[in-house]
Amino acid sequence: MVVKVYGPAYASCPQRVLACLLELGTDFELIPLDLHSAEQKKPDFLLRQPFGQVPAIEDGNFRLFESRAIIRYYAAKSANEGGKNLIGNTLEERALVDQWLEIEVNNYNPLIYTMVLQLLILPRMGLVGDLELVRDCKGKLEKVLDVYEERLSKSKYLGGDEFTLADLTHLSNTRFLMEEGEMQYLIKERKNVLSWWMDISSRPSWKKVMNLQN
Repeated sequence: MVVKVYGPAYASCPQRVLACLLELGTDFELIPLDLHSAEQKKPDFLLRQPFGQVPAIEDGNFRLFESRAIIRYYAAKSANEGGKNLIGNTLEERALVDQWLEIEVNNYNPLIYTMVLQLLILPRMGLVGDLELVRDCKGKLEKVLDVYEERLSKSKYLGGDEFTLADLTHLSNTRFLMEEGEMQYLIKERKNVLSWWMDISSRPSWKKVMNLQN
């Protein structure tokens, strides 16, 4: 069964799902939506995602939305079926992966999302972003990344010695930092974080996600 993924390949949350499916070797069909014309807010899509956000998936009769719920589902399904394991082999490893997934959603992504909103999205709408808010987010993110630097001085990946969802979930939002010239220092000034980023962003699955934007 081919998984239908609704959402544009350039958007951060669909990229998280696409990277997971590619990493697991799961067949999918990408069904793009035009976010600029608010296609995700139209009634037919709201039947799949009542909050009008992307992505949403259809897997036969099974529907699911929220990118992190989707990647957790497919990673658990793969592990349970003896396929590639992205969630950890032991109870302790899985707990560490869950811990860093929670850190990403609560401590890491909100700061980057706010900066993306102020620096990219609002200007495209003809509005002026709040640069003071951006500076505040950068200061907070530096402290968060110091924690990452410490963690990555002790293990190759966030969850341990193997690439897992804990790393994968950071790909799409960290890409923003590396593409915005004034933000790159946040990664580049931290030796272990930079090494980690160069590793995870060079994975074939992520390169394929980047190619889907073209």
